Amino acid sequence: MSLLKELGKRLRVLRESVALSQAKLAPELGTTQSSINRYENGQAAPPIDLLRKYADYFDVSMDYIFARCDNPRGKLYESKLSMTSGSPELRDFIEICFEPGSPMNERLKESLFQMMTEGKK
Repeated sequence: MSLLKELGKRLRVLRESVALSQAKLAPELGTTQSSINRYENGQAAPPIDLLRKYADYFDVSMDYIFARCDNPRGKLYESKLSMTSGSPELRDFIEICFEPGSPMNERLKESLFQMMTEGKK
């Protein structure tokens, strides 16, 4: 299969995965329905800025769009969160999960942190 056909297939799968019509997706990406149709059918190559919009809109990597990998998150996004008790990444993650200023905020964060670190032991 040619790269253009594979790219079109990936764009169609992304759109259909969220049950969007070409007409509804077009304004979200700043293009036209007929352009999306041509891209999905491998009849035209989308400009790089539009491919970036696809990647951002569907939260996938450009590697996935270009069929360089089958994982939508791509090679650059692989990350393993450290679950050790002193992990700053885990603390940061838990911090963004709660509303600042909530009366139960600190207690809930500590409980969640304990549960997540105990689960890895």
